[in-house]
Amino acid sequence: MRIGAIAATAAVSGSLIIAGTAQAATVTDTSALRDAVTVDGVMDHLEAFQAIADANGGNRAAGTPGHVASVDYIQALLDEAGYTTWRQPFTYERTDFTGTSMSQTAPTPTPYGLGVDYYPMDYSGGGDVTATVTAVDLNLSGDRASTSGCEAADFAGFPAGDIALIQRGSCSFAQKADNAAAAGAAAVIVFNQGNDVPGDDRFGLFGGTLDAPVRSIPVVSAPFERGVEWANTPGLVIRLALQINITEVSTENLLADTPSGRTDRTVVVGGHLDSVSEGPGINDNGSGTATILETALQMAELGIEPENRVRFAFWSGEEDGLIGSDYYVSQLSKSEIKGTALNLNFDMVGSPNAVNFVYDGDGDALGTSGPNGSGVIEDVFADFFASQGEPSEPTDFDGRSDYYGFINAGIPAGGLFTGAEGIKSAEQAALFGGTAGVAYDPCYHAACDTIANLDADTLDIMSDAIAHATLTFAETTSAVNGTAKGKAVGKIDWEYQGNRALR
Repeated sequence: MRIGAIAATAAVSGSLIIAGTAQAATVTDTSALRDAVTVDGVMDHLEAFQAIADANGGNRAAGTPGHVASVDYIQALLDEAGYTTWRQPFTYERTDFTGTSMSQTAPTPTPYGLGVDYYPMDYSGGGDVTATVTAVDLNLSGDRASTSGCEAADFAGFPAGDIALIQRGSCSFAQKADNAAAAGAAAVIVFNQGNDVPGDDRFGLFGGTLDAPVRSIPVVSAPFERGVEWANTPGLVIRLALQINITEVSTENLLADTPSGRTDRTVVVGGHLDSVSEGPGINDNGSGTATILETALQMAELGIEPENRVRFAFWSGEEDGLIGSDYYVSQLSKSEIKGTALNLNFDMVGSPNAVNFVYDGDGDALGTSGPNGSGVIEDVFADFFASQGEPSEPTDFDGRSDYYGFINAGIPAGGLFTGAEGIKSAEQAALFGGTAGVAYDPCYHAACDTIANLDADTLDIMSDAIAHATLTFAETTSAVNGTAKGKAVGKIDWEYQGNRALR
């Protein structure tokens, strides 16, 4: 159900009803800021990110000179604009896979390709295993609803030393892998579920994470079709070998506060600044951070003094497991958690085969809701697109971006996403344009995620939406804050989450 729809006027202004209250807050006309945040301005920053990557080994990954140079570039601009900036350092251990191989040894010797037939999960252990493959509680028909591996009882009679073949679905990959290890599995293969989920590919090969710590056995993902084949191959024996190297990474988040605004209603507007090591990360996530930066600069240029403090956040370590944003939330005191009105997250907003995805804050479309107030954030974005005559589509809170630590702490969150490795449907192509049957971003996590891997029209509407939502919540006189039922306690021991799918 929509709550407090914004009138579809040229100014996009009106009243915002806060979920769970009878209060109304006047939203300031955002047209001046939207006019000031231009595609050309955003592209200037993206060109700078590309130049930084070109000068630093082709990437801007956490812990590298390319990331440091990116932080330097943004901080210099924000300091000059009058923001209060600071860096938040942290370290973590990253697992690098230095060698991998997988093959069928019986009944028919068959080699499998890394990145095609299998992919190591984050926090997988190493090892060289040759063993019989045993399927665990699979559902390969109908809606393919799956709880495979989610309960210890699924492994009743499981032969110790075998490789567990598990289907994606229901619970976390960590839970599946830990149950398998407890049952004596020598390795785990989790294949895709084979069901339709809007905005997500549940058929192809996917990236997954187990969260820290590193497991004692190898764990890999696989596409649905390959999993079905293995499940129907009697006497299947597979060799799986993963060599791992653990590297300590030292990096930092960059944060910038508006000089004015209520600190007990802080609006955190964030995106990750680090790229993968494979490429410069211009869409993922130069597009989000460049747009956030330009929004901040134009707010200062226009002399906007917000009712609520806005904290612009440029996270690090996202590509290694949402580490920077999770660390930030873990360091907040109880009062700081309660004083965080909401988190707006912008991760990939220029995809070349885009869909205008809005996180499904109230869960009415996809079933998983964020903390109280997240539905209000969803409405602000959905109503903005409607006011501009542009379509939008809900996407799930699947734990794959930096809002994850906030919603785990009970802080309402929302944001925008234009698609990664998921495949655009024919229905989406008819509505949003682009090409059906092709990934939203064919260069996702690849060397070709360069300045050429962007759609200017997508950046245009997304930059308007980001500027609109940022100023809307900056000027809202009643905070959208769901932390009364939050789970965070402040200053907690933090654990790395996953930039890849959690379940």
